[in-house]
Amino acid sequence: MTGAAERFRALHQGRVPGDPLVLPGPWDAASARVFADAGFPALATPSAGVAASLGYADGDTPADEMFAAVARIARAVDVPVSADVEGGYGLAPRELVERLLEAGAVGCNLEDSEGGVLKDAARHADWLAEVRGAAADLLFVNARVDVFAYGGGDPGQAVRRAALYVEAGADCVYPIGAPPEVLPLLRSGIRGPLNAFARLDGPSPGELGERGATRVTFGPGLQRRAAEALGDIAAKLR
Repeated sequence: MTGAAERFRALHQGRVPGDPLVLPGPWDAASARVFADAGFPALATPSAGVAASLGYADGDTPADEMFAAVARIARAVDVPVSADVEGGYGLAPRELVERLLEAGAVGCNLEDSEGGVLKDAARHADWLAEVRGAAADLLFVNARVDVFAYGGGDPGQAVRRAALYVEAGADCVYPIGAPPEVLPLLRSGIRGPLNAFARLDGPSPGELGERGATRVTFGPGLQRRAAEALGDIAAKLR
């Protein structure tokens, strides 16, 4: 596992503008194999996409089912898999780390909001530091910054929260929902790798990289596009 985590961490280093790390979001083992077979060097599960595949609304997946789904995905491919585990399901940092490692994940997304409300940034940073301490170098911690989703969208606040999380040991920060035009400002104020959210009908990953993204993820966008395609097929069958 250490080797896989190191390989995943290395993928974030030395990225040049316009060439971000593109991480598709598999929602089950079959989709993971499709992305791995296409040549992507790593994958990042979306909690909303996995929830949909299990028949839950976003945010309603029981922890045991989420970890089991991540384990099936990680077992199905030979590339590193990072897991979106939302806010950590109320688990203590050590148990959260143990569950992620048992599932075969090499990284995780951790949100800084709960129920649509931003958490206290300092307390969340302390919690992230505990996760970092429990994980050592075995997990790549991607700290989600939810200012643009739930906090009014102030770039300065996003930068300040990101700084606390990086200081706490986060490997990367993810200001989810940040408008593409704000990425250069965020890039100038944030140390370390920056994760950008890509929409299939928005700027390309390369364009997001030009604006400052180190890595690009799609949330549940790929799962939803696949569901739409299946819907079209189903309609034709009828």
